[in-house]
Amino acid sequence: MKKIILVTLVFISCTHLAQAQDLKFGVKGGLNFAQINVDDGEFGPDTESKTGYHIGLVSQFSLLGMFAVQPELLYSAQGAKDFDLDYLNIPILFKYKVAGIVSIEAGPQFGFLVNDNIADDFTNPELENFDLSGAIGAGVEFSDFFAQIRYNFGLSDSVEGVDSKNNIFQVSVGYYIF
Repeated sequence: MKKIILVTLVFISCTHLAQAQDLKFGVKGGLNFAQINVDDGEFGPDTESKTGYHIGLVSQFSLLGMFAVQPELLYSAQGAKDFDLDYLNIPILFKYKVAGIVSIEAGPQFGFLVNDNIADDFTNPELENFDLSGAIGAGVEFSDFFAQIRYNFGLSDSVEGVDSKNNIFQVSVGYYIF
């Protein structure tokens, strides 16, 4: 819980420090197409993909014209078919604006497990509370509206002692409030 509060304070501080820059703040939501890739045969075929959602806050501040930083605070339903894992995710994306309205984005994502619901088929796995991912994607902006596609690839394990990575393809839409 202390980590979540600390990261939230950093998120808020970043947006306040950037007020002298071109700052946008908004909301976003969308679909997750999530899967846990498991190299170990321990979990079997029930880790096939599932559809979830994400919703949250987004800010963006420009750096040197074509570059921007976009921190977000998202609630995200991830995991797999019989392995529901909900995270509070904090992606920090670095954006390069290609043609005015189009951008390419990449950066780290820090996730904190806030809820889990695991089918009875699994033998009480020890879940990791922290999830580190990389994120790559693209976006378009039309005035105050935006749309993004993103792939988040797990860098840390979801289950203790098992090679198990969260992988999520996301489709998002959002609106900049100011």
